[in-house]
Amino acid sequence: MIVCVCNRLTEHEVREAAKAGARTPEAAYEKLGCEVQCGCCLYYAQDVIDEQLAETAGKKPSLHLVKAA
Repeated sequence: MIVCVCNRLTEHEVREAAKAGARTPEAAYEKLGCEVQCGCCLYYAQDVIDEQLAETAGKKPSLHLVKAA
């Protein structure tokens, strides 16, 4: 699944960046050789990172609720 359309980043790539130590979307994107463009993906990218970190630690991830504008 695509996480960031601007940079063509997939969920798999963001998860791999999290496994490599990224804790924020900005850090994940840097590890993947790009940077945040429009920012629409930041909440989803953070959810993917949090989910991966929780999975790696053997914990259930918490969900981030975002209020629609």
